[in-house]
Amino acid sequence: MPSFDIASAVDLQVLDNAINTVKKEISTRYDFKGTAVKVELNKKDFVVSLEVDSEMQMKQLIDVLISRSMKQGIDGNAFDFSKDAYPSGKVIKKEVPVQNGLKQEDAKKIVKMIKDGGYKVQAAIMDDIIRVTGKKIDDLQEVIAKCRAGNFGIPLQFVNMKS
Repeated sequence: MPSFDIASAVDLQVLDNAINTVKKEISTRYDFKGTAVKVELNKKDFVVSLEVDSEMQMKQLIDVLISRSMKQGIDGNAFDFSKDAYPSGKVIKKEVPVQNGLKQEDAKKIVKMIKDGGYKVQAAIMDDIIRVTGKKIDDLQEVIAKCRAGNFGIPLQFVNMKS
């Protein structure tokens, strides 16, 4: 029986390359000259730490982070910018978690959307992925198209297609 997996993962090496590209661009930009800017990646927890002098620089740094990450192939929705920046002495800090793996509530939303669609497939949540199986590959491709069209606010990858 054909099947595929729906996942939401960010490759650590690609993320590290994107962070290094951001650091390189910030070091050459004129509007960041002479300021204390730190961009660090906690590889264990998948958290990007940003540290700048002003609120305006924080917005510019976030724009650079998103644009460079997208050029590396990371979806902009992979970053969770919901937490506000907080002042710490003379600098402003922000912790940006990176989405790695499907959360249980997101997985339930996707499975509900698949079941409500009336497709002839079965969807099962397995830890941080969703396994979708069906009798025809065409049914699976319809589910993939529907998931791409649905706006879940998280990056989705469709992997491990077996026929």
